[in-house]
Order: sequence, then structure tokens, then C-alpha cells
Amino acid sequence: RPYCAAGALPRSAAAVAEPDPGKPGDFDFLTGNWKIWNRKLKTGSTKEWDEFPGEATVWAILGGVCSIEELRIPARNFSGMGLRVLDAEKREWSDYWMNAKGGVLGSEGVRGSFENGAGVFISEDNENGKPVQYRGLWDGITKTSCRWSQSVSRDGGKTWEDLWLMQWTRA
Repeated sequence: RPYCAAGALPRSAAAVAEPDPGKPGDFDFLTGNWKIWNRKLKTGSTKEWDEFPGEATVWAILGGVCSIEELRIPARNFSGMGLRVLDAEKREWSDYWMNAKGGVLGSEGVRGSFENGAGVFISEDNENGKPVQYRGLWDGITKTSCRWSQSVSRDGGKTWEDLWLMQWTRA
């Protein structure tokens, strides 16, 4: 199965150098058709993982300032859309998500940029009344593969716990 171990991922966004300003085309690597191997931490667990296949089609539009992803996971009767938009003035990307069942585009995009060849996107939230950070990370980017992961930090970004890993392979 095309899966990379969690230990292969950067453990801290702080370990990455100063961000490169966002520019049109940063997400062009994602354009095309993909097969995806998902490994998602089961709800309420810290050790049990659910693994399943998926697929996606991604388009770059508007001269590379927008990337649209259609994610399909037939094994889970699930589909959704990722929308990545570059704020050209701030030179920062926003990453929005929409679940097809709900049909509502997230009002707050997760913001970030590319640093040393990896896209790092951080959002702030609360869990049981305590602050947490979520990190979406695009890394391992080649012409035929890439990896996306979602992690949570409960200590201000010092350590990260992987929640969902997706290994993308070009179809």
C-alpha cells in the first residue's frame, strides 16, 4: 500500500524556515487525477487507524491563483471539495473545505504558504475549552506523488499528533 509512516513527516512547523511568499501556481503540482491511500485515526482513539482508498481530480484555474479539488471516497460513500485561493496582496493561501453532504463551504479558510517545498497551513481552535492548533501539511511533492497530513497540537505547536495521512499517487 502506498503509505508513508507518520515518523517520516516533519514533527514541527517551527523546524521549517521562513515561509516563501505565496505565488500563482504554488498548487499546480496537484493538478490532474489521483489515487489516494488514506490512513485516518479512528474517532476517540490515539492508536487505532482506519485505512481506505480514495481518488481525486484537481484543476488549477485563474492563472494558478485558485486550485479546486474534488475528493471521492466510494468506500465511505463520501465526496467533498477543496478550494485553495491565493490572496495576491497578502501573498498567502487560504484552504477551504466543503463536504458534499452538507453543501456549505467553510467560512474560515486555513491560511498558509509553502516553506522549503512544503505547504504548511495552521488554524486555531478549541477542544474541551482548551486552545489547540491544527496543521495541514503538503509535502513529499514530486511529479507523480505527494502527501497530505493533518495533525493537532495541544501545546502551542511544540509537538504534533497525526490525525489523517493521505498518500497521493498520480493516476
